[in-house]
Amino acid sequence: MLDPSSSRPGLPLGPDDPRRLGGYRLVRRLGEGGQGVVYLAVPRDSGGAHVAVKLLRGGAAATPRARSRFVKEADAAAEITNRHVARVLEADVTGDRPYIVSEFVDGPSLQESVEEDGPLTPGRLRHVALRTAAALAAIHRAGVVHRDFKPGNVLLGPDGPKVIDFGVAQTADATPVTTHGAVGTPAYMAPEQIEDEPVGPPADVFAWAATVVFAATGRPPFGGGASAAVMRRIVTRPPDLGDLDGELRDLVEHCLDKNPAARPTARQVVRALRDGEATAPKPRPKKIPRYRWRMMLALAAVVTAGFALGILL
Repeated sequence: MLDPSSSRPGLPLGPDDPRRLGGYRLVRRLGEGGQGVVYLAVPRDSGGAHVAVKLLRGGAAATPRARSRFVKEADAAAEITNRHVARVLEADVTGDRPYIVSEFVDGPSLQESVEEDGPLTPGRLRHVALRTAAALAAIHRAGVVHRDFKPGNVLLGPDGPKVIDFGVAQTADATPVTTHGAVGTPAYMAPEQIEDEPVGPPADVFAWAATVVFAATGRPPFGGGASAAVMRRIVTRPPDLGDLDGELRDLVEHCLDKNPAARPTARQVVRALRDGEATAPKPRPKKIPRYRWRMMLALAAVVTAGFALGILL
C-alpha cells in the first residue's frame, strides 16, 4: 500500500473529508474550488498508481445546475485523448457523492511554479506554450470549449505540461454558447466572455495567450486587482506584454485581439510554434460586436455629458 506521508502534495484530510469514494481510498487534499474538492487517492483493492479524485461540492444536496455542470465536465474530458490533457479514468455522476477520477499529474501548476521560481526561461516558455496549445487544439477538435484555461489549470508534470479541469467546459455546438454571467477567471477571460457574448474556441486562444504572458513575465497581461477593474481593462485597453519578444510576442499579441474572429485557431498557433508558419489574420466581420457598441455608446454618453456640463457652467 502506498504511504500517504507528508511528502505527498496537498493537505491532510480533515474531519469532514470522506476516506473512501467508490473503489478509491483518499489520501490527501490536492485543491479546492467553487465546484468541488480534489483529492489524491489510490485504488482501494490493490494499491497502484495515484489518481486525482474530484468530488462535487454538496453531494446529494448540490443544485441541479452544479450537478449538470459536473456531468458536462466528465463528458467533455472523456472525449479528449491527448498526452497534454489529463485523462479521465472513471466517473460516477449519478450517486449521492458524484466524483470524477482522472490521471494524477505529479508536479506544480504553472501558477505555483512562476510564483515560487519566477518567469520561465525562453526555452521552457516555448515548450510550455507549444504543449498547451496542442492540448487546446485537441480539446477543440473534440468539439469542446474549455472556458477556464489559466496558469492554475496547467500542471507541470515529469513528462511535460498537462491541461486539467473542465469544470466550466461545454460543447462548442451547444445552443446558446454563452457564459450566462461571465463564468471563468477574470484575468484570463476574453472580452466576449465578460460581455456575455457567444463563447467558442477563440476564447480559449485568448486565455492561452494571457497564460503565456503570465509565464513569461510573472503577471497577466491586463494586471491584477479587483475583478471589475481587470475585466474593464480587458475590454478597453491593450495588453501589457512586458519583456516578451520575438515571434512569440507577435503571436501572443495576435491571440489577444479583442475581436474573436481575428484570432488564430489553436491549430494555427501550434503550427506557428512548431513549424514557424505564419498565422494568417482572419477577416474581420463587418458587424460590430455588441460589446464594442456598448463601449462606443458609453464613450458617446461621457462626451455628451461633458459637453452639456460645459454649457451649463
